[in-house]
Amino acid sequence: MAWRDFLWLALRALTAHRLRSFLTLLGIAVGIAAVILLTSIGEGLHRYMLAEFTQFGTNIIEITPGRQGARGGPPGVPNTARELTLEDAAALERLPNVTGVTPVVFGNTEVHGNNRVRRTSVYGVGSGFVDVVAMRISSGRFLPPDDPAHARAFVVLGAKLKRELFGETNVLGERVRIGGERYRVIGVMEEKGQVLGFDLDDIAYIPAGRGLALFQRDGLLEINVSYAEGVPAAGVAADIRRVLTARHGRDDFTLTTQEDMLRTLSNILDILTMAVGALGGISLAVGGVGIVTIMTIAVAERTNEIGLLVALGARRATVLLLFLAEAVLLSALGGALGLAAGAGIAQLVAAVLPALPVATPWHFALLAEGVAVLIGLAAGVLPARRAAGLDPVESLRSE
Repeated sequence: MAWRDFLWLALRALTAHRLRSFLTLLGIAVGIAAVILLTSIGEGLHRYMLAEFTQFGTNIIEITPGRQGARGGPPGVPNTARELTLEDAAALERLPNVTGVTPVVFGNTEVHGNNRVRRTSVYGVGSGFVDVVAMRISSGRFLPPDDPAHARAFVVLGAKLKRELFGETNVLGERVRIGGERYRVIGVMEEKGQVLGFDLDDIAYIPAGRGLALFQRDGLLEINVSYAEGVPAAGVAADIRRVLTARHGRDDFTLTTQEDMLRTLSNILDILTMAVGALGGISLAVGGVGIVTIMTIAVAERTNEIGLLVALGARRATVLLLFLAEAVLLSALGGALGLAAGAGIAQLVAAVLPALPVATPWHFALLAEGVAVLIGLAAGVLPARRAAGLDPVESLRSE
């Protein structure tokens, strides 16, 4: 049988019962639309989270005190890991390929200024902080490179903190009180917004040495190191580990590269996207059951047609392929309809709820269409085999 005749027979069989065919392919369409919509939301969240984490740059290594992982020794023995110090941070500045180093200590306290009080986050950092985390100054300047042990009482305010205390007036040169000490405002940060619910504009930045005294800490909470573009993170991390191990006498700290963080986050978000896609795939399975049901009914209704085809010389393989083609056409058309509906609904959701990140992953869309075709193929196998196995004489006699 010619392919043109083959396809014509399959299409004619579908159009002969338009409503039944439409309801069948609608089941597949709903499943595909659900997959596309859910994966679009998942992919949107994926991109949003990665964008939030990469806005500070991707060439950053975070050093925290204490070694992650299992340790030997009896329980109850106190941790003897050395604290990270300002001297450790200064030693790392001399490493090759390192473009910036900032010690970090932070806490929450009251900031008094202009007869107003606001409780907010106060970060003790180094002069290279803005270079390491890719943040900018809106007015004035950032903290100067003073001697960490005798840093001057300067403060840089976040944009929101500045507005809350001083409104829209020029704040440079004004005095604020933090923890009982007076600081002179020398700069205001450019607005950055929120990252995962944390307001980056509601922060005061003071020298790290004064931060240690303010929060009564002996050591830093972390040291952030930035390195040159194109330089492998592993090499820089090895240099950092060598220097700190020599200073501390042992490996009692943890290095986390931005690449490691992004890779872990990306893996988690990929699993999330696949999980929500699998939920939508349940609808596809329901659509496949519908195809099996409809094709089984079609075989029973067209027994005489099958007998006539075989009597006229059609091979049983041709009958098998004919019914498989009908099932695949139903699922493919339903998949195409679902793709259009799912993408359209995703765009509508993005327009109505702009705060919800939505991005259609077209590789998932093509995969969903392929799965729909495979479901149609699998669902049509049993009815098609039954049709091909009918006795032509008995089939003609059924009329």
